Amino acid sequence: MSPVRALLWRGPGAALEIEPILLPPPGPREVRVHIRAAGVCHSDLSMVNGTLAPAYPLVLGHEAAGVVTAAGPEASVAVGTHVVLNWAPPCRRCWFCGNGQPWLCETAGAPTAARGATADGEPLHVTLGLGALAEEVVVGDHAVIPVPAELPFATAALLGCAVLTGVGAVHRTAAVRPGESALVIGLGGVGLSTVMAARAAGADPLIAVDVSDAKRDLALSAGATHFLVSGDDLSAQVRGLTERRGADHSFECVGRSATIRAAWRATRRGGQVTVVGMGAKDDMVSLAALDIFHSARTLRSSVYGNSDPDRDVPDLARQVLAGDLDPAALITDQITLDESPEAFARMSRGEGARSVILLP
Repeated sequence: MSPVRALLWRGPGAALEIEPILLPPPGPREVRVHIRAAGVCHSDLSMVNGTLAPAYPLVLGHEAAGVVTAAGPEASVAVGTHVVLNWAPPCRRCWFCGNGQPWLCETAGAPTAARGATADGEPLHVTLGLGALAEEVVVGDHAVIPVPAELPFATAALLGCAVLTGVGAVHRTAAVRPGESALVIGLGGVGLSTVMAARAAGADPLIAVDVSDAKRDLALSAGATHFLVSGDDLSAQVRGLTERRGADHSFECVGRSATIRAAWRATRRGGQVTVVGMGAKDDMVSLAALDIFHSARTLRSSVYGNSDPDRDVPDLARQVLAGDLDPAALITDQITLDESPEAFARMSRGEGARSVILLP
């Protein structure tokens, strides 16, 4: 095994630390990827704040792009290929994959997987099969998606999670049409990607909501027509902007029962509520049975944007290179790997959008 540096979490109560880890050489149908850019995503924070229950010691990170530097026997991706990492690679064999829902693949999306070891030989786990907040990763060749070499690494990294999730929620899950109103609650990287996608879909009005007024400029630059600070009167404010009906589409990008209920209340009768944020298993959502019947609203989730990454990430890359999509606008901090623990602290405070780690 060869050592590389990575962001490691050793369990509850431990600090996030940059430590050397040992990665195995790529085996059959595996590749080694030199990470050039990695986003700090809220799903990574969920590993350490109790929302999820991962195994540890754990290498964090799942949103990244880089270059293949080694390939094992029968690997389908050549050395030198620029790639985006895929944290939920479909197997293409299970019932869900065979029925056009690869985002629900039976084998994809486990919170952690065993891979490598710590410097002192302790078995190591990696987030979502990747552990991408590291100098290098070793993954299956089905977990990398080739992209054009001219695509900037920082932009490419975001395509693998935040952008694919937000764009997919708007276009594939909710199918927003021009002139429909849309509400987006929660303006992290995924929420702002959802705003960008809703703007491209022609949503109007497009109302962005966050708990902090500091997100106003980010929301408006992403394409929102209105920005609101979340409060008890959110539903009334949204109705005031939508001819007293409520939003045609509401996107909840936080993953909390309170914001799911807020999205529900702010949506018109017959409208659609799409839950994009990943919440805790013990955070229960309560809705009145009469309200469900009377409102005729649809409540559903959007898992990974209901997307097929092998198809949709290359399409997003083409849009970026054509100038039709600008994920770089989501990046509020470009940092080094050593600065990544502070990026988690900023994210827990709700500051900024996406911090992207750049590696040489």
